[in-house]
Amino acid sequence: QVQLVESGGGLVQTGGSLRLSCAASGSGFSINTMGWYRQVPGKQRELVAVITRGGYTTYADSVKGRFTISRDNAKNTGLQMNSLKPEDTAVYYCNAQTAYGAVWGQGTQVTVSS
Repeated sequence: QVQLVESGGGLVQTGGSLRLSCAASGSGFSINTMGWYRQVPGKQRELVAVITRGGYTTYADSVKGRFTISRDNAKNTGLQMNSLKPEDTAVYYCNAQTAYGAVWGQGTQVTVSS
């Protein structure tokens, strides 16, 4: 089975930066697209950024120019978040698309104070 473990969330002031990391563990699988999603209470989970195995990236309009997704190998991804705003406050989830379906991490809280 595939497991995703996120790290790097926390509390930061407006304009600050955070970096999230996600590591996949397990064996006997390959990961296609990896990405980050976020969710606030009462709202649907929304896409933040995704990156394909070939390095092609897609970003939500709200984070373009501020967030950068990276992938250092087939199983690890990171999200560099700069110029953070209070509206970026959410639980951030790592996602991996495998041949067996979507896998989600447990989530990490990001809080941006005004």
